[in-house]
Amino acid sequence: MKLAIVLALLAAPPMVVIDEADTRVREPVPHGAIGMSTAWRISDQVPDRALEFRKRALDKGAAIGSHVLGHDEVYHVVSGRGRVTSDGVSRELGPGMTAYLYKGADVGIAQLGEEPLLLIIAYPLPR
Repeated sequence: MKLAIVLALLAAPPMVVIDEADTRVREPVPHGAIGMSTAWRISDQVPDRALEFRKRALDKGAAIGSHVLGHDEVYHVVSGRGRVTSDGVSRELGPGMTAYLYKGADVGIAQLGEEPLLLIIAYPLPR
């Protein structure tokens, strides 16, 4: 019986399924509020999570302003074009491209062109 209790305590919590439509909000972009965006705060509904997972569409002319990362972070481009900058080095990104950004870097990303820049953003949360 004791083994069953230990195994129950070690079991993972049940999965959480989220419909992104329930998480959509219009808001200024973070870190400087350069323009507007649509954010899907997908992982906000997950209890006791260790990871942030979001989708964000930057409107024409919008940018996530320069900020120093307290953790590694990933920007994955779903559609549109953008320019990501990390510690003064810039690269253009398009669909299917990913920027892996490191803790301590001063980073930002700006939308380019006519189409909104649609990103998946993921990073670990402090424990």
